[in-house]
Amino acid sequence: MEKAGKKAKDSKAIMTQIIFPLDTNHHDTMFGGKVMEYMDKIAAISAMRHSRMQVVTASTDSLDFVAPIKVGDVIEIEAFVTRTNRSSMEVYVSVQSENLFSGYKTTTVTAFFTFVALDDQGKPAQVAPIIPESEDEIRLFESAPERYMQRKSRMMQRNATI
Repeated sequence: MEKAGKKAKDSKAIMTQIIFPLDTNHHDTMFGGKVMEYMDKIAAISAMRHSRMQVVTASTDSLDFVAPIKVGDVIEIEAFVTRTNRSSMEVYVSVQSENLFSGYKTTTVTAFFTFVALDDQGKPAQVAPIIPESEDEIRLFESAPERYMQRKSRMMQRNATI
């Protein structure tokens, strides 16, 4: 049975953090692994908000660090579901940093995460389709099938070499 669609904006989740010295490396920029942890958490919240089920991370791709995050910056991590398949959800995550003294903001990291929704027995469960509304939501929704095929191809190639 097909589930009723849900709006992409209803899966939106946002996290705000200030970056302290313990969050950074010897260049006084944020550890990549730390920002990835925050991204995975907010993406999981977005996927659970959409599915209203437990989820597991299945894939992370196009993780692009485009600018450094410095000590004292505030980061805002935003996530929303861009497209679904039967039990999987693609979640777009972006990180924007802000210097609180100058007000300068910049996008620092972007990525796509894939999650699988799980039922009470831990088996993949059907999720509702996405209804995109904004220009960004529509653009990401329309480009999602190509990313899905690239993920599938990558996994098939990896499995063939194992």
